[in-house]
Amino acid sequence: MPKLSDLNKGEKAKIIDVSSQEIPIKLLEMGCLPGNSVRLIQQAPFQGPIYIEINGSHVAIRKETAKLIEIELN
Repeated sequence: MPKLSDLNKGEKAKIIDVSSQEIPIKLLEMGCLPGNSVRLIQQAPFQGPIYIEINGSHVAIRKETAKLIEIELN
């Protein structure tokens, strides 16, 4: 199953599963939940954070956190 960290710039996907044990609550509150759409806006170099859009909100998250979020490509 692809992960959020696998997206390329500009690609859209739907969140399928979130390992809520490891995901910060703030991220869940901002809409990082199964069924919501996500788009990769930008990725920092050298395994830095990724900048995503979730339901109209722009959020920067660590690459390690993005690896815990399963997605389905649109």
